Amino acid sequence: MIVVSNTTPLVALTKLNRFNLLFDLFAEVVVAQAVYNEVMKAGHRLGGAREAVQAATWIKRLNVRDHLAIDLLLDELDRGEAETIVLAREIKADWVLMDEKKGRRKLDQLQISYVGTAGLLLWAKKEGLLSKVRPELEMLRQKGFSLSQPVMQTILRQAGEA
Repeated sequence: MIVVSNTTPLVALTKLNRFNLLFDLFAEVVVAQAVYNEVMKAGHRLGGAREAVQAATWIKRLNVRDHLAIDLLLDELDRGEAETIVLAREIKADWVLMDEKKGRRKLDQLQISYVGTAGLLLWAKKEGLLSKVRPELEMLRQKGFSLSQPVMQTILRQAGEA
């Protein structure tokens, strides 16, 4: 399975002390150079994400080839999101890890499958890697991540915790 991640899921899972779920679920995660740069540049503010990404030998960093496509997406998205989407198309990713609404809308338009951090936690529960999702979602909110009540309720219902 080919999985490309944007910055936010990497940071969120690090702040939850659940970064290892990415390896447990996928064995390898690909990031675009811009995502890697974002994590390295803002690492001190990202709750250990810099150290986690540097230490994770299972995270593969790739450069995007189609710079014109990136430039076109930069009207709507930041560089990390744009490179993540273009890279996902270039390497025919099965999944993109993305939380940002604008990025997810673009992924919908391009018919690329995606999952956000809350969905990853649900996936981990279904795979037996977490016993409960609710405490993780509540911790995400406490750590300042935006998670709407409808999304939270949907995830909890799907997890059998509503």
